[in-house]
Amino acid sequence: MTDPQSHYTPDQQREMLALVRDIVTDVLSARRPARRPTADYPDYLQAPRGCFVTLHHRHGRLRGCIGTFDDARPLIESLTEMAGAATRDPRFITNGPVVLAELNDLLIEISVLTPMQPMEDPLDLRIGTDGIYIRAADRSGCFLPQVAPEQGWDATETLTYCCAHKMGLDANAWRSPTDLEFFRFQAIVFGESAPEVLADVAP
Repeated sequence: MTDPQSHYTPDQQREMLALVRDIVTDVLSARRPARRPTADYPDYLQAPRGCFVTLHHRHGRLRGCIGTFDDARPLIESLTEMAGAATRDPRFITNGPVVLAELNDLLIEISVLTPMQPMEDPLDLRIGTDGIYIRAADRSGCFLPQVAPEQGWDATETLTYCCAHKMGLDANAWRSPTDLEFFRFQAIVFGESAPEVLADVAP
């Protein structure tokens, strides 16, 4: 399967980031996000793609990252659902989910995914290009392509951390992968350099 779109124009990126920010604003304001029929959106948003939406505090702290690998749904539907879900990332519920007062300190990043490709040898993972998705019978784990370079990991470390920290398996489970399936994927990644200041949002 070929990648249906390998890049997005600056205008398309801005449109997606604005759309996600509007949804995050509505969710945090306890408003129901406005939805148009899928057919009303541009073709690139109707194309079936998986995606991740990441929320960072402007100083770098992660506040949420939720995504889907489902490449059968229109991108607009995936973006809409993941934007809302990223504000309720289960990893941050105990210590405090994202709240409205944080909105103007949040930076949004979008990762639009290519279809997953099976790997026979997990060490074929290309750091800086590929993301990793590992699937077992009862669990799975993944890292987006940008994570390993950000952390300074090589392929071995990426696989180890995915097994141990994402899947709750032995750190070396990937070395004896009888019950594991490995997939790689790429992502078109773009984000805000500074959040938009929304005048109608209370501090």
